Amino acid sequence: MTSHSNPWPALRGGLLALFAAVFFGISTPLVQRYGAGVGAFTTAALLYFGAALVGALSRHGVEREARLARADLPRVLAIAAFGAVIGPVALAWGLQRTSGTSASLMLTLEAVFTAIFAWRLYRESMGSRVWTALLLLVAGGVVLIVDQSRGGEAQLLGLLAVALATAAWGVDNTLSRALAERDPGQVVLAKALLGSGATAILALVWREPLPSLAAALALVAVGAAGYGLSLRFYLLAQRAFGAARTGSVFAFAPFIGAALAIGLGDRSLTALMLLGSLLMLAGVVLHLAESHAHEHEHESFDHEHAHRHDDGHHTHAHDPMPVGPHSHGHRHEPLRHSHAHVPDAHHPHEH
Repeated sequence: MTSHSNPWPALRGGLLALFAAVFFGISTPLVQRYGAGVGAFTTAALLYFGAALVGALSRHGVEREARLARADLPRVLAIAAFGAVIGPVALAWGLQRTSGTSASLMLTLEAVFTAIFAWRLYRESMGSRVWTALLLLVAGGVVLIVDQSRGGEAQLLGLLAVALATAAWGVDNTLSRALAERDPGQVVLAKALLGSGATAILALVWREPLPSLAAALALVAVGAAGYGLSLRFYLLAQRAFGAARTGSVFAFAPFIGAALAIGLGDRSLTALMLLGSLLMLAGVVLHLAESHAHEHEHESFDHEHAHRHDDGHHTHAHDPMPVGPHSHGHRHEPLRHSHAHVPDAHHPHEH
């Protein structure tokens, strides 16, 4: 059986991931600018307070999106620890010790960690094109480290802290894949509240000084866009075409951040940094050019998530038939067909 579903299944996911990349990309140099002199824990708390506001305002009703369940709590706690505590704190600390351009470019390694973790945990397909793309990203990161090592120990440690942030966010991205079918507003709110609360307590314990009102408001605004809206789009992209591919498209974010950092006056661009950025950009473009189609079989299974009835995979009956996206528990009957696809919730098969 051949399905007449979308011949470009990665397009929607790619666009959502690009939106996430734009919002996060512009946040990195802005965090460096407005977080100057602000403690790392305080910076993280303000960023995720802004994200929590976005989560609270973007939740959908139960008839439109699936709710978080009690069984999701351990995973939510884990993504909050890695993504809303370790990641932003390491980034804020590193940004105060290295250039905004090199730090932005180093964030491309998040795609590498996300893809490898997704491959190991979810067995997402990783062909030769994907592996080549990841090698180019790693090569670019190595070049950046070599470049920053020439600027002294402080700059190198700052860049390594940014690398630690990418590893933490790679874990976060991979774990959050299982929550991509839940209401993204609710996931953003839960993660952001936990992260903001934890880092605020750490800021008090560490006796970090209070920031100025202007700096605090600026960081909240940056967090709302760069962490709240970005995470919302990221989760929707993961829903559309899996964790590894979302991470690779999201790797455009560092280039957006680096361009903005240069526009804001960062003059640290060197020949090695340019070489590293070109290697990373080649890796991102190579991965986006992936095409994947073959005959495959769907086994019978039950789950709940937002879905439509014009995608070739949701054929169950309603009376009356709803128009547009809606959410409820439903069963997928066995099906064999052929079409272009990506490793979303309906295509976890091995190769």
